Amino acid sequence: MLALLFKNFIRSKGTKIGLVFLLVICFISLLIGQQFQQKQQNNIKEAALYQKEHIARNAAFHKDEMGLLLYYIKFSLVNATLPVNSLAIGQRDVNPSIQSVTIRGLEGQKYDSELNNPNNLLSGNIDFSFVLIYLFPLLIVAFSYNLVSEEKESGTWKIVATQSQNTFLYILKLFYIRILSLIALLTIVLFIAILFLKIPLNQSLFTFYGLGILYILFWFAISFFIVSLQKNSNFNAVILLTIWLFLIIILPAVINTYIVNKFPIPEALELTVKQRNAYHEKWDMDKKITMDKFYNHYPQFKTYPLPDKEFRWLWYYAMQQAGDDDSAKQSQELEHKLQQRNKASQFIAQFIPTLHTQLQLNEIAQSDLGNQLLFLKETKQFHEKMRLYFYPKIFDNADVSKENWSKFQVETFHDPSEISFAKAFLPLLFFNLLLIGFGWRNFNRRVI
Repeated sequence: MLALLFKNFIRSKGTKIGLVFLLVICFISLLIGQQFQQKQQNNIKEAALYQKEHIARNAAFHKDEMGLLLYYIKFSLVNATLPVNSLAIGQRDVNPSIQSVTIRGLEGQKYDSELNNPNNLLSGNIDFSFVLIYLFPLLIVAFSYNLVSEEKESGTWKIVATQSQNTFLYILKLFYIRILSLIALLTIVLFIAILFLKIPLNQSLFTFYGLGILYILFWFAISFFIVSLQKNSNFNAVILLTIWLFLIIILPAVINTYIVNKFPIPEALELTVKQRNAYHEKWDMDKKITMDKFYNHYPQFKTYPLPDKEFRWLWYYAMQQAGDDDSAKQSQELEHKLQQRNKASQFIAQFIPTLHTQLQLNEIAQSDLGNQLLFLKETKQFHEKMRLYFYPKIFDNADVSKENWSKFQVETFHDPSEISFAKAFLPLLFFNLLLIGFGWRNFNRRVI
């Protein structure tokens, strides 16, 4: 009987159109993921080549003063991009994956990013996570909203009831066929992604796949519950589409508005202006004030006194450091507020399966806000490391030609965050069991 039900399902013209349409959209999303992946790889290669040529050119041109040379030279840090990131681009299309900084003031450089077309940012990327979260549920609704009601409305349900020993089992078989078809589609697309995007078979991919299956089951569980109410087809369709609209569009927008207003953050531009003003005002201040602040920050450099001359690189870089120190409070406030936003989003998302899935897919792909905050923190440490290495050379006016500039390669940051299966799977599993339990109770209470 199961084979017959499957043949009847797959023969439907609407079924074929729906599956083919979704498959085509999935292929398009993989192409978009490939373009993003290639762009990231090209940017990293270009950054490595640029840094090598940039350092060599400036070292040859500014060979007399180490301080002047370090004014221009930039050093790059790359936020490693996982192959699975092609399936869930997340915030990687907005936040830079490469930070190129000089050893001058950091706050004025930290939020520099690549220029993007605002229209493209507004529409976003149709990556695979978008297709999974937004479009898979629509096909599930189309496949399951009238499973029982259509046959009741056409008058064939009595025949089914008399020919089937267990009508509830018959309904489960109808859902099983549709679930199997969508999971098969998900599996095919991810298998193609493995070959096409060269995604390794690792924990990230398996977690992504498991989360995708649970998300598909969640929407089937919703449909199962609505069908269990045994209303007419129009009612089921309207309710399911309303639920889709509420969970996918309205509720995330409301939560985003709440979080933005609950945790207002200072603009990165405001922080940059604060740092630059703090630096520029030092030109008109007593140099001793600037140097005292610098020595308090770096006691190890007290052995370098300020000579009695109009300009000295020691004083100049002390001014740069003072700009960062004076804007440190605003910087910490911005970081703290972003951390609060991230934690609040993750907490609230546990109770909203659609939002939870989206955030978890981004977290698995390391394209979430948490990853960006870790990258900014690593950028600060990277900048500090370069400062502490070059400060003594600048203050001693070391010979530029004696420095091995070829050793300064582009460095890579690898996010150490580990995947939590409980965090990823339990919220969806809970809602699935809850909806199935209510649906099963409704079927048992009513005569089918």
